Amino acid sequence: MAKDYYATLGVSRRATDDEIKRAYRKLAQQHHPDKGGDQARFKELSEAYAVLSDREKRARYDQFGETGVNGGA
Repeated sequence: MAKDYYATLGVSRRATDDEIKRAYRKLAQQHHPDKGGDQARFKELSEAYAVLSDREKRARYDQFGETGVNGGA
């Protein structure tokens, strides 16, 4: 099953860079392992933000999905 990075961060596909950044910071603060959060969830959030915050990766993800970012396309 493919990951939906937009759903992971709780933003729409039309979200601006600023909205993505704010959503990531809010969720990362809640789920950070040093603050008693879940390490696996934090990794998912970080992976989603790494893709969506980079314009080139985001364009490839929008066009090809997860495989476009991980070298499968």
